[in-house]
Amino acid sequence: MNRFVRAGAVAVAAALLITGCTSHSTTSSSTGSSKGGTLTILSDQNQISLDPAKSQGLAITSLGLVFRRLTTWKIVPGKDPKVVPDLATNTGTPSDGGKTWTYTLKSGVKYADGDPITTADIKYGIERSFAPALAGGLSYHKTLLVGGSAYTGPYSGKDLSSIETPNAKTIVFHLNSAYGDWPWIASMPAFSPVPKAKDTDPATYGNDPEASGPYQVASFQQGTAITLKRNPNWSAKTDSIRTAGPDKIVLGMNDSTSTTTQSLIADSGSAKDSFGASYLGAADLAQVKANPDAAKRLSTSKAGPLTYLAINTQKGALKDLKVRQALEYAVDRKSYLIASGGPQAGEDASTLITPGIAGRKAYNLYPAGADGDVTKAKSLLKSAGQSSGLSLTLLTQNDTSSLAQAQALQQGIERAGIKVTLKPEDPTSFYTDATANTANYDLALYSWQPDFPSANSSIQPLFASSEIGNGGNNVSRYSSPAVDKLIDQATATVDETDAQALWAQADKRIMQDAPVVPLTYAKQSFLRGSGVQNFGIASFPAYPNYLTLSLQQ
Repeated sequence: MNRFVRAGAVAVAAALLITGCTSHSTTSSSTGSSKGGTLTILSDQNQISLDPAKSQGLAITSLGLVFRRLTTWKIVPGKDPKVVPDLATNTGTPSDGGKTWTYTLKSGVKYADGDPITTADIKYGIERSFAPALAGGLSYHKTLLVGGSAYTGPYSGKDLSSIETPNAKTIVFHLNSAYGDWPWIASMPAFSPVPKAKDTDPATYGNDPEASGPYQVASFQQGTAITLKRNPNWSAKTDSIRTAGPDKIVLGMNDSTSTTTQSLIADSGSAKDSFGASYLGAADLAQVKANPDAAKRLSTSKAGPLTYLAINTQKGALKDLKVRQALEYAVDRKSYLIASGGPQAGEDASTLITPGIAGRKAYNLYPAGADGDVTKAKSLLKSAGQSSGLSLTLLTQNDTSSLAQAQALQQGIERAGIKVTLKPEDPTSFYTDATANTANYDLALYSWQPDFPSANSSIQPLFASSEIGNGGNNVSRYSSPAVDKLIDQATATVDETDAQALWAQADKRIMQDAPVVPLTYAKQSFLRGSGVQNFGIASFPAYPNYLTLSLQQ
């Protein structure tokens, strides 16, 4: 999720834990699954944690190199994403009408130290994700599991009885209600195995976690880089998804997107075997397209992730629906899109469920036109008693692209007589402040790549009352009993068609309350060096698949 893959959680600049010269280039040149070399993933992120409890990373990005889960994703350009077995023998066996799910582990799966992976380790890994000290990870399972809402993790000596491990290879989950998307939930970071005996210091476990995937930590220098080396006990015989091409993978930090872009355009030295984890902003994208050689190495997704202006519905004048509706009309989407890079960077958005998600219904409750409807905005503000003197802060990231987008929003909104002050922050501070229990902002420029290809992931993490604060992504602080009821009903519906109808209903009901201003369905472009192979972007998610990359030998 852009949430450094905010996955969901995106939020306006992707990075390691997540999201062509040709408009819809999806693959790079490839000579097959070559082995060897050192792949470098360049990111402007200043900190990285490999703790699965705290991760919101997509299954195909960084943590997927180090950890396996019960299930994972099969991502192939040109095909719909598919949930497939990973550590488990299948994607789950439902019973009790979808309220109980059972998994059996494959034989022969081991950690890097040679110890066998057991279901007790998976249970413990999930349990520790409930600990307040490890907050911030994807949280779908926390409300789905029986007793999860009151559970606070294993460190007080208590276990979560709704996860049963009758033996070392069987694990059973008991849910509060039927949940047809549970196989996707079992692919999330918290479902990575964590041996209790190795979790002696939870605060630093992410620096050198016990690896179950094809790579393990060789060195960890926070703020500089993490180097991964091969896990000698990973076996391709039990893993059909990860190809483990490079001998080493370096996860870089503090590499500015502009510097990374220049290095990749030059395509010399180690840059040949590198790619940028952050998608390109308007200025960098223009430079790449002006260079024919670099343009050949650019991959661009289809329109997908939602970029939006979150409105803090619990703050001052923004509690008033008419004020929020005024913002819907005041925003200049045309200028925002230009600041983002033009049509090649996205398409105008009006719904919360993103293109490519089954069951999405197109609608537009606030037809303001490309550059807004200032007259309508002023009229709404006047009827709300806010015709003058309203001043708002806009939280944004401090990179060049995000600032340009925020300035476009600022200028558009100020046409309606609202003073907007920008509050730029580095990525780590931005996400900390946006998802904290206390919100010191009025507006926030955010974006979202669904955590899995279901409307569930477009709605629940962003608008359920349970996702306010504590690292949750309900950045608009939106709370509606009616919407919470709809979310619960849709979540409990196993029939896909019926569930999709409910999610579409929730989408429109939320927008009636105007907690966010949808801006664009983003197209995300990534640049690679000439030595990076199998670099593809499928229809979902809008990020490269880290698990299948290799280097030219």
